[in-house]
Amino acid sequence: MQHVTLNNNRRTGLSKPTTPHQRGIIRRYYANRDNLMAQKLSEIVSELYLCTDQKKAVRLWKSARTALKNLNAPPNKVETCVDNQDLELLARLMSDLF
Repeated sequence: MQHVTLNNNRRTGLSKPTTPHQRGIIRRYYANRDNLMAQKLSEIVSELYLCTDQKKAVRLWKSARTALKNLNAPPNKVETCVDNQDLELLARLMSDLF
């Protein structure tokens, strides 16, 4: 039977405990996650506007869907925007979130 320990509020028997420095990095990431997602989404909008490759566009729309979900955007608007690949709606949705 494997002994399970509690490391930094995580139950695991295989991972190493994080250092205070690592915990600080993780804490700052989650404190700024909304800002990071907003920046990522604005980059995606810019790339979609300039994109000429269909494969890249499909990947970018998938990333846009993920970023919008992470920003807690209304699911019905996210699906409408991404399914129709409406760049103008995506830009408006992004500006409404911030």
